[in-house]
Amino acid sequence: MKRPQRKENGPKMDQKPNSKDGILVELIEGAESAFLAGRGQRSSDVEAAVGIFLELLRGFERLNVPEPCVTVFGSARIPDGDPRYETARELGASLAAAGYSVMTGGGPGLMEAANRGAKEAGGYSVGCNIRLQTEQQPNPYLDDFVEFEHFFIRKMMLVKYSCAFVILPGGYGTLDEAFEVATLIQTGKLKRFPIVVMDSSFYRPFEDLLRGAMSKAGVIDEERLDIVMITDDPKAGVEWISSHLKDH
Repeated sequence: MKRPQRKENGPKMDQKPNSKDGILVELIEGAESAFLAGRGQRSSDVEAAVGIFLELLRGFERLNVPEPCVTVFGSARIPDGDPRYETARELGASLAAAGYSVMTGGGPGLMEAANRGAKEAGGYSVGCNIRLQTEQQPNPYLDDFVEFEHFFIRKMMLVKYSCAFVILPGGYGTLDEAFEVATLIQTGKLKRFPIVVMDSSFYRPFEDLLRGAMSKAGVIDEERLDIVMITDDPKAGVEWISSHLKDH
C-alpha cells in the first residue's frame, strides 16, 4: 500500500486560521449552544441552519485527506508518559507505516499520541478540532486541521473520510463517537467498516454488556460484532484492518 504523503508546508500550530476561516468561526461561535437551548423563532432556526451548512461546506473545502485514512478516537485527558499514550503513539506509527493517513479529533491526550506517532513515522496526520469553552487547542503533530463549532458536524467529518476506526480508552466523547459508528453500521449506513478496540481490560465490561445482556435481549445483532477486534497490540490491530479491507 502506498504511503500517503505529508504536506511539505503543513499549518503551524501557533498560527490562526486564514481570514476566511476566522470570520466564519467567529460568526458561528456559540451557535451550537444557542441552537440546543430550546425552540426559538423560526427566523433564528433558519439562520442556524445556514450556519450549519456553511460549516459543512467549509469542512469539505478544507479537508483533503489522502486515502486510505483511519480515524482514531480517544481521550484528551491521558498525558504523555502514560503507557496508554505510548500505545496510541505506536498505533499511529504502525498505521502510517502500513500506508494509512491518521485522523483524530485533533486535541491533546491520546489524539495527540496517535497524530504524533503517524507524523514521526512520516505519515499524514490530520485533526478535526472542536471549539470548547475550555478551548481545546489543536495538538502540534498535525499536517492539517479544521476547527468546528458543532459536535455533530465534526463527528460526520471524522467518519466520512475514513475506511476503518480505532477506539482507544476514553470518556463520554470517545464513547459517543464509538457508538455513533456502531449505530451507522447496525442500521446499514456504513458497510462493514472494520473497528479495532484497543485496551482489552478497559473495554472488556462493554464487550460483556454487548455480547451478554444486550444480545440476549435482542436489541443488537451480535453477528455485526464480527467486524470488531479487541486487542492490546497496535501492530496486530493494523494488520487486522488491512486484512479485513482486503477481504471486503
